[in-house]
Amino acid sequence: MNKNKVDIKDRKPALENWFNNNIEKFEGPIKIIPIQGGQSNPTFKIKTPLKNYLLRSKPLGKLLPSAHAIEREFLILQALFKTSIPVPKTHVLCEDNSIWGSPFYIMEFIEGRIFFDPALPELKVEERKAIYNSMIKVLADLHLLDYKKLGLDNFGKEGSYVERQIKRWTEQYRKSETKKIDSMERLIDWVNNNIPKNEITTLVHGDYRIDNLIFHPKKPEILGVIDWEISTLGNPFADFAYHAMIWRLTKNQFRGLKEISLDKLGIPSENDYYNKYLEFMNLKTIPFWNFYIIYNMFRLSAILQGIAGRARDGTAASPEAIRMASLVEPIANSAWDEVRSYFSK
Repeated sequence: MNKNKVDIKDRKPALENWFNNNIEKFEGPIKIIPIQGGQSNPTFKIKTPLKNYLLRSKPLGKLLPSAHAIEREFLILQALFKTSIPVPKTHVLCEDNSIWGSPFYIMEFIEGRIFFDPALPELKVEERKAIYNSMIKVLADLHLLDYKKLGLDNFGKEGSYVERQIKRWTEQYRKSETKKIDSMERLIDWVNNNIPKNEITTLVHGDYRIDNLIFHPKKPEILGVIDWEISTLGNPFADFAYHAMIWRLTKNQFRGLKEISLDKLGIPSENDYYNKYLEFMNLKTIPFWNFYIIYNMFRLSAILQGIAGRARDGTAASPEAIRMASLVEPIANSAWDEVRSYFSK
């Protein structure tokens, strides 16, 4: 048996007893169903005769420092639940390892659609337009929230977000490194030497992409923004650029939109999407926009390298981990091409 994998059958009695003692109006029995797709924190659907729940936990085994911070997820979800940001309702955080083998929390299970391909091939043109408008509106709404009024003053540090992120992801990359990648080495030096000054601070999601959104079963409405593990106080432009970098990546590079006929599909261009964000944020421009895109391509490469490290160590939450690890070098290469395109004149 893999010691880094939860034995559902073995853990079920303790979890059901814990539900009885901690979840209001709970009625068993429970059925535990693993949910595939996440690369980080293992997620399970908990079915009961009356309603369904979602259990999200830290992986078992050795973890990188500060990774898999489900306690932070629980905190931000609680804070955002009464705002305009659609998030699942949380129930209880459990930090007792004897129940599940690692800390976990319980939230509501939202019935809806999750899209993995940003090209949205299963939808019609008008639906795609509405989906993209919904996505950028919710992200802008998040960046416009007053985190102090939400009691999140201590959810992160003000200022120097990109600098701290570069340091963090470089360290994570080094700890997970499986081989030397020339373009990644050049990127690490370049992003460190080109960090913009005078950042503004807002709440940031950190991993805002289409497959971390649950849409209404029939309407282009977002019912839930999920996977808040690396949310914090940070730079909204860096957060938006992470979401928007798919326009600079190909279909085979983490499901990008580059080289796709966007007009035909009804998907906005990067420039149109950028302008829509400016409109919602009441801004005229984003200084250093191309830096933020390149920085996020570096960051994505580091994140994927972390998945490669977990695949090597046996703690990755998805069977896709090894395939995704193979994307580290192509994305780093593309990022370095962006540097040469925009900054080597």
